[in-house]
Amino acid sequence: MNPLDALRPPPGIRTDEVCSTCGSRVAGLCKPMDAASLDEISAEADRVSLPARSVVFREGDQATRVYSLMNGIAKLTRLLPDGKQQVVGFRYPGDVIGYTSRRDYPFDAELLTGATLCRLDRPKLDKLLGRYPQLEHRLLDLCVQELTATQEQLVTVGRRPAEARVAAFLLSLLEARRRRGKVERTLDMPMTRADIADFLGLTLETVSRSFTAFRKRGWLREPEHQKVELLDIPALSALSDGTDEG
Repeated sequence: MNPLDALRPPPGIRTDEVCSTCGSRVAGLCKPMDAASLDEISAEADRVSLPARSVVFREGDQATRVYSLMNGIAKLTRLLPDGKQQVVGFRYPGDVIGYTSRRDYPFDAELLTGATLCRLDRPKLDKLLGRYPQLEHRLLDLCVQELTATQEQLVTVGRRPAEARVAAFLLSLLEARRRRGKVERTLDMPMTRADIADFLGLTLETVSRSFTAFRKRGWLREPEHQKVELLDIPALSALSDGTDEG
């Protein structure tokens, strides 16, 4: 049995109770929808809860479903011809995972934390997009945001020096939190240093040295495991933008 089916929550959960805490209402696909529309979307969708390190889908699986992260953080990876894995992105509450024009998924999606996902079969999603223009427009906005983030990632890896890449990554996490209405400077970082290094095209040692350097300069601290508090955002921004004079 597919664990995504086995962990489906029991029926009878009210839509307003579920959707009020969903990341998609703040920054995701359902943001522009009214209560009546949400009722229909909720009726068409399944909600599944999975523990950390669960695989949502594998690269090459048939792309028959689309997922929205209600909460939690996921990692996207691709398998390279030499057998190594490449981290291609991270996804946060409200993000859509698995929407593609291809017949199969182009990457693996793995949960870095425990998470709840809202799952829609692709034919059902296509019908909803046709019925609700605001939903279709919102999905287009999200696709454009993802394209913009990919372009920024290319600049980061191709042009910025090592410490500037790490600074840019930390600021991207901060921006992701702000888009979801969270203003505190303490970031959840369930991804490993190796994940970050892979994503930024750096070595594990270089990423670790960068974090150590930022701590010594008073730019950040790590109050607990998988948490990073940014103490000097202007300094990190200057480094990321290339305006830091040292």
